[in-house]
Amino acid sequence: MTISNPIILYDGVCGLCNRLNQFVLKRDRDDRFRFAALQSEFAGRVLQRHGINPQILDTMYLLLNYSQPDEQLASRSDAAIQILAELGGVWGSLASIVQHLPRWFRDKAYNLIARNRYQLFGKLQTCQIPSEKYRSKFLDL
Repeated sequence: MTISNPIILYDGVCGLCNRLNQFVLKRDRDDRFRFAALQSEFAGRVLQRHGINPQILDTMYLLLNYSQPDEQLASRSDAAIQILAELGGVWGSLASIVQHLPRWFRDKAYNLIARNRYQLFGKLQTCQIPSEKYRSKFLDL
């Protein structure tokens, strides 16, 4: 399978992550993004290929150039910034501002939210199934 679209790898039972997916789906005018839960076999294979333990679900990733020699995996605040940049418009402008903050500061803020995401945004019993309109964008279904 060759997919040139950016792929968001997210915690499928995290309320915040699922809200992020809805945010991206509504603003992805160019139909670029694809999605896969970190709990999926697809994400597990990708993470292992990059030397990341697939059992650790405390961050989201943005996978670029899937299965290509220049495949890249951005994480934490870098992933969030790249997602916003891909959306363009006001979100791209916000990304260009936030990327100038030091990574240690961005990731510290990201980690604080990630540590408390279930308490703040809830934890689902199972990964949500997207509506029929968006189902083809989810690679792990």
